[in-house]
Amino acid sequence: MTSMISRRYPFLLLILVLAVLACTCNTQDLLVPPTVASTAAVVSTTAVTRAATSVPPAVIVATPTALSDDVLTEVDAEDALLVNLYQRVNPAVVFVEVLVQQGETMVPLGSGSGFVIDTEGRIVTNNHVVEQADVIQITFADGSVAEAVVLGLDPYSDLAVIDVDTPADRLVPMELGDSDTLRVGQRVIAIGNPFGLAGTMTVGIVSALGRTLPADVAQSAGFFSNPDIIQTDAAINPGNSGGPLLDSRGRVVGVNSAIRSESGSNSGIGFAVPVNTVKRVVPSLIADGEYRYPYLGVTANPIFTLAELAGVVDLSVTKGVLVAEVTAGEPAALAGLRGGNRTVTVQGVPIRVGGDIITAIDGTRVQDFDELIAYLVRETEVGQTIVMAIVRGDEVLEISVVLGERP
Repeated sequence: MTSMISRRYPFLLLILVLAVLACTCNTQDLLVPPTVASTAAVVSTTAVTRAATSVPPAVIVATPTALSDDVLTEVDAEDALLVNLYQRVNPAVVFVEVLVQQGETMVPLGSGSGFVIDTEGRIVTNNHVVEQADVIQITFADGSVAEAVVLGLDPYSDLAVIDVDTPADRLVPMELGDSDTLRVGQRVIAIGNPFGLAGTMTVGIVSALGRTLPADVAQSAGFFSNPDIIQTDAAINPGNSGGPLLDSRGRVVGVNSAIRSESGSNSGIGFAVPVNTVKRVVPSLIADGEYRYPYLGVTANPIFTLAELAGVVDLSVTKGVLVAEVTAGEPAALAGLRGGNRTVTVQGVPIRVGGDIITAIDGTRVQDFDELIAYLVRETEVGQTIVMAIVRGDEVLEISVVLGERP
């Protein structure tokens, strides 16, 4: 009996050891030999096991480096400049409300902006803001209200001067700058009352110079243009009209006048009448109630430049003004200038050709009709004699013209 147990003991012990190993070990690990390949397999198995547990990856959040004191100082200086400018200039900007007679009562027609130019109560705004007014009500930045009367209107430049009877010590005139010194990219600031929101300031840049807008006038003699217009991306909306466009020193460089938009609100393209036009026109509006413009009496194609037409109609020059028509009895006609004698079609547009080409006025070259109008408005006056260089066929001529007055 004892010998039988002794013989079976090693066998039972072997079974017990195998059972314990089966419960505590991964058989796959035990059976894989420790080679390079098996190590990769173990890593792969471990990766699968970890993936199965869906442990989220670590997220590293980058913390921006703080700006240097020099940069922050510059930012603070920019902020201080704009804050100071607003505090100095805003008291000169006014809210213009226009009322019209309707039956026996006055009803609001519209509103705009304006700015004080002297201590005698004169305020500059847009012609289109006040031209239909029966009553003009002015609200100053301090909330005081006064009625204004029109001193002069100029629909060609879209400028007007109105006057309020207010004590001089309550008026803050604005300083007028020089729009001829403006450069594209220069910062400009608009202050006005968009949508009736008084004292709103916006900031932008000069986007372009020398734009031309159609004047708010159409006569039997033709349509007229307002030259040298400033284009800006400073936000201008309905109600900004008549308010100042300023440089960084708070000087007026333009009068906000129009926007280009399909929705009627700002789309990043605004226009301002240059302050040098204000300097030229406003004294006459104050003294005479109007401004007299020199008049030549020619029309030209506004769609194509001479360079675009030169290849089509075989022109000898590529810069200048191709005269389409000459108004009978007016200065250009009296001086012997000739208009077109035939019509050609260019890109589906009928164009009068064959007329004289104006290349210069008093020695100053003109590249297109906009430049011609700008020169006449800026440099000449009614009754002045100018000398025009023209190309007529193969000839280069000089013709003297005595300028008339716009009809």
